[in-house]
Amino acid sequence: MIGTIVNTGAVLAGSAVGISAGKRLPERIRTILMQGLGLSVVLIGLKMALSGEKLIATIGYLLLGGLTGEILRIEERIERVGEWLKKRSGSDSSSFVQGFVSASLLYLVGAMMIVGSIQDGTAGDPSTLYVKSLLDGVASIALASTFGVGVAFSALSVLVVQGSITLLAAKLLFLQDPNVLNAITATGGLLILGIGINLLELKYIRTGNLLPALVYAILGAVILG
Repeated sequence: MIGTIVNTGAVLAGSAVGISAGKRLPERIRTILMQGLGLSVVLIGLKMALSGEKLIATIGYLLLGGLTGEILRIEERIERVGEWLKKRSGSDSSSFVQGFVSASLLYLVGAMMIVGSIQDGTAGDPSTLYVKSLLDGVASIALASTFGVGVAFSALSVLVVQGSITLLAAKLLFLQDPNVLNAITATGGLLILGIGINLLELKYIRTGNLLPALVYAILGAVILG
């Protein structure tokens, strides 16, 4: 669990730096930082997505996931959590919810989170999560400088979701199967690509509603191999 605690702390620390810096940075500087982060996220997403070996299956998972997410209105529910946290925190930031949703999805979509959590939970090896903590901390600085305190509250998402996987690691070892990881990485890469597009404000993609694609990817890899 130590890896998740460090990761949560890194998000909070990065957010604090970003919020403090954001108040002092001119709008043009915040804009170029967000554009740089957006391009970086797009690159990471593309690299992950293109690493997949079963392109048609990945597309199928994404479409099924999107359909399921729209029916269940997952992103709307995540936004409600963000709105509730905003009210509880007394924040008046207009970008609180966007920051919370974008950061939460960015930090929790990907094989590094799953592998790192299982390694930490079963072998007591938090090294992968330490690397993830560094990446998330840097991303938090850039995100929080633009979106504000909502990014800091994404640390709760990391603590709850990543922490739960760590505690249940012994029962989730099948997630480390190469076929499963490959499917998660490729499908998660497309979701991260969507987050990057949102950060660049090219077109708003409801990435939260695409989250079920990861479940379909896992099931497909386990059943089909």
